[in-house]
Amino acid sequence: MSNKENFESCKLAIQSIPQEQVNEPTIPIDVYVQEAEDLYHWATDDLAKLNTIGITAEQLAELPVRAGACREAQSLWIKESRSQDIWNEKAPAAYTLRDELLHTFRYAYRKTDSLLSRVDEIAAGTGHDDMVQDLNDLAVLGQKNTDQLAAINFDLTKLDTAASLSDEMAELLAIVNGNKTSGSDSKYLRDQAYTYLKSLVDEIREAGKFLFWKDERRAKGYSSAFWRKKNSRKATETTESETN
Repeated sequence: MSNKENFESCKLAIQSIPQEQVNEPTIPIDVYVQEAEDLYHWATDDLAKLNTIGITAEQLAELPVRAGACREAQSLWIKESRSQDIWNEKAPAAYTLRDELLHTFRYAYRKTDSLLSRVDEIAAGTGHDDMVQDLNDLAVLGQKNTDQLAAINFDLTKLDTAASLSDEMAELLAIVNGNKTSGSDSKYLRDQAYTYLKSLVDEIREAGKFLFWKDERRAKGYSSAFWRKKNSRKATETTESETN
């Protein structure tokens, strides 16, 4: 299954994890998910022995599914975060263009009551949703009535810019508003997905460490390579510091 399909198959279980049990990742999430997938392959070789202490084939098969779900939850969070950042970056220019078009249209269409009335209608609302709609409405109005705009040497390409910017901002706003409206917090959902994965990773790692407590080579695969490397580096730095 794809990461998205894995996420959908686990979504109810992920969202059912109560807040007091939710953990935040202590290592980069991409590193953790990869370690979970590595654990799946490592533990598969030991499945017969793991079976003897209660780890089933079904549990092991669930590991890459939860890993994929966690990857998808991470992607959803990144998408929302980037959409909000891009919106914040582009919104000032969008508002500026909207205001410029309103200012220009009021002058260009000042002698045509029907057009001026339409401009006033467009200008009436407030808020981000309204600004996005204004850009599109102004682009349409301007493209249908270019003579008056050309007469004052208005750059007609700004109408195309307004139309495309309206589409872009609408898509960004839909992502940002969608999460707010649904009450979804994509970071919290990511943390729930991580917690859901971690519970199974911990169980399999604990079983492997117990089973191979006298086999250092096999036991090594049931610990985090990230933390082994980090702890080793810290120990080296401590030794060097004491020596100096």
